[in-house]
Amino acid sequence: MMFSKDIGIDLGTANVLIHVKGRGVVLNEPSVVAIESENRRVLAVGEAARRMVGRTPGNITAIRPLRDGVIADFDITESMLRYFIDRVGARSWHSRPRILICAPTNITSVEQKSIREAAERSGAKDVFLEEEPKAAAIGAGMDIFQPSGNMVVDIGGGTTDVAVLSMGDIVTSSSLKMAGDKFDEAIIKYIKHKYKLLIGERTSEELKMSIGTVRPGGRIEEMDIRGRDMVSGLPLTITVTSAEIQEALLDPMSAIVTAAKQVLERTPPELSADIIDRGVILTGGGALLHGVDELLMEELRVPVLVAEDPMHCVVKGTGMMLDHLDKVVKKKF
Repeated sequence: MMFSKDIGIDLGTANVLIHVKGRGVVLNEPSVVAIESENRRVLAVGEAARRMVGRTPGNITAIRPLRDGVIADFDITESMLRYFIDRVGARSWHSRPRILICAPTNITSVEQKSIREAAERSGAKDVFLEEEPKAAAIGAGMDIFQPSGNMVVDIGGGTTDVAVLSMGDIVTSSSLKMAGDKFDEAIIKYIKHKYKLLIGERTSEELKMSIGTVRPGGRIEEMDIRGRDMVSGLPLTITVTSAEIQEALLDPMSAIVTAAKQVLERTPPELSADIIDRGVILTGGGALLHGVDELLMEELRVPVLVAEDPMHCVVKGTGMMLDHLDKVVKKKF
């Protein structure tokens, strides 16, 4: 069987997802690489590396090579991509895949170039780059090729992309470095400030997902967490409530609401009318955060719906675009 060599990659700050044409989404792993500090030798990639975050001895570092939606460590990103591409079996000695990668809307040409180079060096024949909200909208089932307005808010790990699309292209958009990672940081900061307790990234993420909400009174739950007391230096357990997480997430969430409002304000009136009819679609991992849809609905005064499988929208979108590469993607470098 000749296996088609087209793959779509959602190169996320928190997770990498890969769609292989004809097979669907075959990989969903954390964007983490564990390396030996001295010689930068790669020890583990993905889930195995994520388990090491905050728990490694001094000679091993767990690195997240992407920050805020862009490549922060080029060599490590290349190693990670190569490892994942090999793992899904998309590369062989006689053929190299065509790769479609998604990136945030406002990255610079230098950042675009580094993504392209990392993909090429990890074994691609051709590399196509596409804007994330466009892929997210297609993956969420929107028909963006009609002359009518569709609005998508994609809250990822490193960036939140807000875009209004019509006739297959982005009309107005905004990309901000305020998303899942910043939510986690805000929770760590809040707990440190209020309780003088130091907690790690994994604990804050657990709080956000288990009891977090962004709407006042949206959830009434509590959770016990452990951390290190800054005063005594010893381990300590405290109980945190949903209301406290809501308070911690107030600032980052306001930034996202403001960005969405600004995009709507810059949208032509005919398309705004369409958005009132159709609503705004939420995609990305952040769409799963409790109360995000209700908060945006109150603030924007338009219907807001969470996409069916928000985490997979971008990668599904790349998969659909692979079938129509000539029609969809303009940016081959």
